[in-house]
Amino acid sequence: MRSSRRTTLRTAAVVTGAAAVLALPVGSAFAESPAVREPGVLPGIEQPSVDPSVKPSAWPTTSPAKQKQGVRAYVTTVQLADGSVAKVYKIDDNHFEADIFTGRTKPDTLVSKGWAASYGQSDGLHVVLRPNGTVTSWVEGGQKPKPEVKRESSVRIGMPDGRIAKLVDGPNGKRVEISTPYGSTLGTIDLQRPSAQNDGWTYKLVQDGRRVKFVVIDGKGGGNSWVYDFNGRLIETYTVGGAK
Repeated sequence: MRSSRRTTLRTAAVVTGAAAVLALPVGSAFAESPAVREPGVLPGIEQPSVDPSVKPSAWPTTSPAKQKQGVRAYVTTVQLADGSVAKVYKIDDNHFEADIFTGRTKPDTLVSKGWAASYGQSDGLHVVLRPNGTVTSWVEGGQKPKPEVKRESSVRIGMPDGRIAKLVDGPNGKRVEISTPYGSTLGTIDLQRPSAQNDGWTYKLVQDGRRVKFVVIDGKGGGNSWVYDFNGRLIETYTVGGAK
């Protein structure tokens, strides 16, 4: 029988961090020619935005054929704020390219690769290609797109030790709030304080690339563990002597 004695969590502080640097391309003037509207064109002003305060660099000068490693697969055509268009292509995971067209002329190509956004400007037009292939544009003097605001979401799961974990993902990052089945809070872990222990059980947050996992370890049972994603799904289990 599990003891009903209430205990508190002992947290272990681990300082982690990462700095993401945007590689932002600028530059050459667009040639003037009649604008062409194509079927299926999407309004670029409705795409997710990035912070336009970042100082742009130059338009890429290397041709897309030299930059790409995979096959150039067409994704969509986006109408830009000044009436020109961007044709978006997927080269590989986390590698997109956008050909900018003013009429029948293609001044240059934006390349977003390796989680870095690509930013170009010419004649007052600003264009951003994000790592997920979405495009944002605006014209100087016009209304700039509002930054995307991430809302907090959460899911509750019952853990193997009988306690409850609330997995929270929000503007301030990911965290897990641990409580008893009766609602009494035992403690919270996040990426700054990623580990805690209670009555022989260990709770951890593990950074796996861009994904964060929540791990529950049974210290009394010899080290069996359960791994959850932040949708509350059990994605891995490990038993002493092997993994499932």
